[in-house]
Amino acid sequence: MAKQEYIQKNREWLAATAAREDVGVLEKGVCYRVIKSGDKKSKSPDRNSVVTVHYTGKTINGKTFDSSRGGVAPAFRLRDLIPGWIIAMQRMHVGDKWEIYIPAEMGYGRFNQPGIPGGSTLIFEIELLGVN
Repeated sequence: MAKQEYIQKNREWLAATAAREDVGVLEKGVCYRVIKSGDKKSKSPDRNSVVTVHYTGKTINGKTFDSSRGGVAPAFRLRDLIPGWIIAMQRMHVGDKWEIYIPAEMGYGRFNQPGIPGGSTLIFEIELLGVN
């Protein structure tokens, strides 16, 4: 498949996903679906927070390119992550488990990453375990 065709297919997939009733839309085209709700009174991360999460990342064809499942949950400074994670995670609370859908422009853009062709819409299942 040609690169432009691949990019267009990813955009169409994201538009169809965003139109679903169970999917919310955040700024910059980042979308999410709540799998499990945590404690709404708990702290939400800000850009400077260190978050502890379990996650699995996939492309729209269902291919997993990264996962923390089966290991120790990693901790990241939120501001060091891709823009799509920063946007979505600032809306989450400890205990939330969301599936987020990130347009290429809020992920890795047109650049290839290991296991991720440039122009890919990214799908992450994220469970927020802690905020420091």
